[in-house]
Amino acid sequence: MGPIYTFDDIIDMLRRRAGVIILITLLGCIASVYWALSTPHVYQSSEVIQIEQPKIANDLAPSTVEGSSARRLQLIEQQLMARGTLVDIIQRFDLYDDLTALRMSEKVDLLRRSVTITGVAAPREGFGDDGTISVMTFTAEMDNPADAQAVAREFADRTRQMSAAQRQSQTQETLEFFQRQEQNLIRDISELEAELADYRAENDLSLEGSLQFRRGEISSLNDALLELDREIIATRLARDRVNPDARAATIAREQAELDATLESLTTQRDLLQEQRESLTASLQTSPEVERELARFDRRLTQLQDQLEVITARRNEAEVGFSLESDQRGEKLITLEQAELPDYPVSLSRKKRAAIGGMGSFALALIVAFLLELRRPVIRSSRQMTRETGLIPVVSIPDLSPREKRRTLGKVWQERLKAGKEGRAARMARKQKS
Repeated sequence: MGPIYTFDDIIDMLRRRAGVIILITLLGCIASVYWALSTPHVYQSSEVIQIEQPKIANDLAPSTVEGSSARRLQLIEQQLMARGTLVDIIQRFDLYDDLTALRMSEKVDLLRRSVTITGVAAPREGFGDDGTISVMTFTAEMDNPADAQAVAREFADRTRQMSAAQRQSQTQETLEFFQRQEQNLIRDISELEAELADYRAENDLSLEGSLQFRRGEISSLNDALLELDREIIATRLARDRVNPDARAATIAREQAELDATLESLTTQRDLLQEQRESLTASLQTSPEVERELARFDRRLTQLQDQLEVITARRNEAEVGFSLESDQRGEKLITLEQAELPDYPVSLSRKKRAAIGGMGSFALALIVAFLLELRRPVIRSSRQMTRETGLIPVVSIPDLSPREKRRTLGKVWQERLKAGKEGRAARMARKQKS
């Protein structure tokens, strides 16, 4: 059964609980004033930087820095919010020196919560999102306007420096990697060519295509041997056909000439025969030699193809490194510099005190209502009719004498009167004695 239903009940409650409401409101106002005076002002300063795209089109001079700007800036943000970086900033600008009770870890956490970094994505081109950031904002909230400006600028400056150093380092490492790969391939090709030269020397393959040359040489030797055989046969026939009717000296001279010719032809044939046998013996191992040479050729072709690819990529890496060295690639520029804040962004002390006072009054009303709910007494004929449905015939007021309230002034007067009476009694006792 609740006592509050109408506006009149509310007025009665306020009248009955006026003392509690005034006491709670007064205490709340005092606490609100203390809270407003003890809470420092918060100043905010922001610096805006813009991500400027490369001055040379990527199709003409591609950059070797991979990944979207959002991913790279996120990595930089994580490095900025690391404990080591925050401790360096705190010690550099003497932040939170007035808070001597705070440990360094608490100061780091306080600075981390006082700085916010936000990015604005660049407009999309087509339906894909390339993760490009166009603007970054660094906002610092401190209890001192100079500290807020210095911290915002410091975070922005460190971001620019870390971004440039990161891109420079990545392009340099890419260039050095391809240079090492190119040098390794050139060394491998030189070693393979030296190995191939040694193999050719071991197998008497000093000339390119010597196997085909040997086969042609054997064919030529066969033709030469066939021709010599014909000449030998012709010489022998000529010797047998010498005119027996000629003079003996003539016959002897002609036979001696034909014998010398036959001997010469036989000697030539033996030499050619030996050469042909030597070449034929060397060709018996040619299948293994051909397989080994084919392996050398395949390996050499692969290395040369790889060298062409690595050389092309090394040229691209050199172009990317030149772009970053000349600061013609992507870079961060200051769009709006952090300024010294003129006014705090936090609530003023008057607003804080007013909010606290209104909250105290609301709390006092809640306490008064809870006290009414704690003792749901019927206090009027209207409540009697509403709660029980019975109409009272007569209302008898409370005629019992009320105990006089002792105010602070009456208590003080009574103590003064009692003091006077005590002094008079002591004086009378002294006179009698």
